[in-house]
Amino acid sequence: MKNFKPANNIQDLQYFGEFGGVNPSISDSSTYTFLSAKTMFDTFEGNAEGCYLYSRHSSPSNLYLDKAMAAMEGTEAANVSASGMGAITPTLLQLCSQGDHIVSSRTIYGGTYAFLKNFTPKFGIKTTFVDITKIDIVEAAITPQTKVIYCETVSNPLLEVADIASLSILAKKYNLKLVVDNTFSPLSVSPALLGADIVIHSLTKYINGSSDTVGGVTCASREFIDSLKNVNNGASMLLGPTMDSLRSASVMKNLRTLHIRMKQHSYNAHYLAERFEKDGVKTVYPGLKSHPSHEIYKNMINPEYGFGGMMTLDVGSLDKANELMELMQKENLGYLAVSLGFYKTLFSAPGTSTSSEIPLEEQIEMGLTDGLIRFSIGLDDDIERTYQSMKSCMKTLSIL
Repeated sequence: MKNFKPANNIQDLQYFGEFGGVNPSISDSSTYTFLSAKTMFDTFEGNAEGCYLYSRHSSPSNLYLDKAMAAMEGTEAANVSASGMGAITPTLLQLCSQGDHIVSSRTIYGGTYAFLKNFTPKFGIKTTFVDITKIDIVEAAITPQTKVIYCETVSNPLLEVADIASLSILAKKYNLKLVVDNTFSPLSVSPALLGADIVIHSLTKYINGSSDTVGGVTCASREFIDSLKNVNNGASMLLGPTMDSLRSASVMKNLRTLHIRMKQHSYNAHYLAERFEKDGVKTVYPGLKSHPSHEIYKNMINPEYGFGGMMTLDVGSLDKANELMELMQKENLGYLAVSLGFYKTLFSAPGTSTSSEIPLEEQIEMGLTDGLIRFSIGLDDDIERTYQSMKSCMKTLSIL
């Protein structure tokens, strides 16, 4: 792990455009021509490397980004998709069929939760949701029908940390696939090196970083990625969540600065978390010693990228949370908006937004309170100034 340098792997990828451009040319075509019918047949069968048939199958622009994402995560291959859910859903459907079972973290992105809770049962796939931080509880949930353990490195929105190395040992013991959504911690954590079989990202977030593109990626073995793209039974191929070439090229450009951005996101979030905890605000951030999984996460991360840019503050009630978010937006401290990884700070109340798919009683059980605000901390240059402005907003509303 310590010798793995994901940013170097990205830096070392060098593609030339068609006319010698420093950016690879964008393949702005949905279909491709052939000089011989035999080559078309070979390409359709997947036997003609470097040839393209139809952009739902693959395109040069998507393959450039595939290679970059595989290099970043240390996997053999990758497959980009049109959204994060466009990566998650085909991956799980490729791994599971009727009668199969999934053990999933209880605190995951609301869309993933809804897919596992409400959608996959239509196909006879059942899911048990557990506290992923308790390995004994995870193991107790495994049945002879279980095929997958699913978790997020850092969970959305409660910021629970999955002990990926321990989960990997458990998965191997029962011959299961460990699938890890690493959206909150690119570069900071490399799940494949810790034993994860498949690593997923929403490219929409930190990797793209400019909140102008929706995308996703599945990083895994060559064998699994080929199975996803198989023309006869591949879930990604047949469901068609294909990423647009122009968007692939856009993400590829932004990926080059990810290492710089992640350092600043992490620095700023750590700074604010320490100060608000000291002020007496209920603060959750994996970089704080008060976080239940601080030591586990500390040993998982690449230290140079820190503990990430996500933190939560609990201000007591939904009304207070809404008032604070509206005031902070008015004071230009960020945007009342979902998502994360933008250059400006984004904040939302997860219980009524990104996690609203989770029933209220289950939100209460997992500790998702009304007053919880999820922050994606931005790239502010003067973070002390940001802290003072946020603190002033809290004082105005008698939160502090």
